[in-house]
Amino acid sequence: MSMQRKGEERSLVDTLLIDVKAKEIILHNDDVNTFEHVIVSLMDICDHDPIQAEQCAWLVHYTGKCSVKRGAFEVLRPMCDALCERGLSADIQ
Repeated sequence: MSMQRKGEERSLVDTLLIDVKAKEIILHNDDVNTFEHVIVSLMDICDHDPIQAEQCAWLVHYTGKCSVKRGAFEVLRPMCDALCERGLSADIQ
């Protein structure tokens, strides 16, 4: 097996391991928060741009939930907590 082939396989294994460890914050719909509050919260906490935040708000409204951020659990936990502190319904899956 060539060195290039071994490197490609190793890269694929690393990628798969990262994907397995990746989690996501799921934002759930509620009948309490305004679109503006959700959008501002996503921009402030999850670093969304305005268009991305608005699209997520609409997805939550129409489908009941939306993945708003992906990454390592340790990075997502404080973001999820901050969303919940603002009265939003979110969890990590």
